[in-house]
Amino acid sequence: MPSRLGMLIPDLLVAPVRECAESDSHIPAALAELVVEVTSKSNAGHDRVSKPAAYATAGIPLYLLVDRWAPGGPTVTLYGEPKGDVYRVLRAVKFGDPVELPEPFGVTIDTSEFPVD
Repeated sequence: MPSRLGMLIPDLLVAPVRECAESDSHIPAALAELVVEVTSKSNAGHDRVSKPAAYATAGIPLYLLVDRWAPGGPTVTLYGEPKGDVYRVLRAVKFGDPVELPEPFGVTIDTSEFPVD
């Protein structure tokens, strides 16, 4: 996915199948409905600061951060309503609590089985 930071490759991207089938090398950010990043020790800062700013700037409606290395303990944060390079926090839960994704997804993710190191 192109961005002002270069090419970003999220851990998971959700976009309409019909649109993605026409892309041979990358998916334009404008097609993404949701991106997901899972932090590791080496990239946590990038996933918390740089990537959400780039995704918000691109207008991606939802950003889900699965942060195993959050300072207060593992969390899942759903960001939405991008304005400029900033998202609003829609939901934030500790591992073990469910996180609900709004429509068009309308699903609840059970985080009780997420690994904690």
